[in-house]
Amino acid sequence: MVRSLTRPEHEHYDTVVAGAGPAGIMAAREAATRGSVLLVEISKLPRYKSCGGMLHPDTQAFIAPFGPVPPEIILEPDHVSFRYVDWDRGVRKPTSTRFLNVDRPGFDNWLLGTLPAGVELVEGWALETFTQDEHGVRIALTGAEGQRRVYCDNLVGADGARSVVRRTLGIGSVATYVTLQDWVRLDGEIEPFFDCIYMRDVGDCFAYGYVVPKSDKAIVGSVYYPKTRRPHEKQDYTLRILREAMPQLKETLRREAWVALQVRSKGDVVLGKQRVLLAGEAGGFMSPTSGEGISYALRSGSLAGKAVAASSPDAALAAYAAATRPLQRDIRRRLRFLPVMESDFGKYLGGITPTPIVSYMTRGL
Repeated sequence: MVRSLTRPEHEHYDTVVAGAGPAGIMAAREAATRGSVLLVEISKLPRYKSCGGMLHPDTQAFIAPFGPVPPEIILEPDHVSFRYVDWDRGVRKPTSTRFLNVDRPGFDNWLLGTLPAGVELVEGWALETFTQDEHGVRIALTGAEGQRRVYCDNLVGADGARSVVRRTLGIGSVATYVTLQDWVRLDGEIEPFFDCIYMRDVGDCFAYGYVVPKSDKAIVGSVYYPKTRRPHEKQDYTLRILREAMPQLKETLRREAWVALQVRSKGDVVLGKQRVLLAGEAGGFMSPTSGEGISYALRSGSLAGKAVAASSPDAALAAYAAATRPLQRDIRRRLRFLPVMESDFGKYLGGITPTPIVSYMTRGL
């Protein structure tokens, strides 16, 4: 079991991992087979972020060896199917892609519980900066107790779309989507779907919206393109439209905001530099077409940790690059579909394409 500490206990670790989301947890889990690991998380856990909390079939397959997902973090309905919705044209196309419907903070906490005893976790500590040379990586951390400096052989940056590790490396600057998500009270049932909704009235800044039932609540989220102005006002407008059509959606209980990486080209996937590896969104590992990120975070984080564990510190990045080639090819394949999917023609095409074909194509997006 991972040890949660108020501050780092040591000055030197074999591996330091920044970010305790799925990518960071997997990196720490695998790196611990080599030696000591410090897992640094800027937030107090559990983290609350704008995320649908739905586990893609790829995620379900990845976590299967860890044992069954605890029933207390599975929400009702326990599975939701993806449904394409062209709101303006009244088109709804259900697919066969089924997600496990979970409480996201609970899922992250369950993953943390799979970490071995060799991992030290510090919450509320920020990685401020670092330098590296042929001897290792020197890291400055800031927390409630002041500043600490630690040293490590390898650093894994798994600190999300606004990765400090990536920015410090100075490579591959990328834009981010704004995501807003309202938890609303449900009065009555809504259909057991993950509705991905395209609306034209919200404006060109609106990428898509989504609605997912979560037991006696529902999440109503929106994703906005970079540089969107006044996204909170646009989210309020979207909610009014949806509530008029779905009276089961009642008052907002809380609103969550986050950012997500906008992967637009193969150059947005950056693996790291020297002794520093990037995993999950920090490295550009997420689906550019669907925005699904948990499965990419788990897989890239695991591969980063394995590369660190199985290689000399200087060779870890090359091992990671080789191991992630299938993931990189998968992202490049999805990028080829992106211009069509985002165009008005692509959205129109999705509305007139027979439902079985939409369902088949969704599996690969």
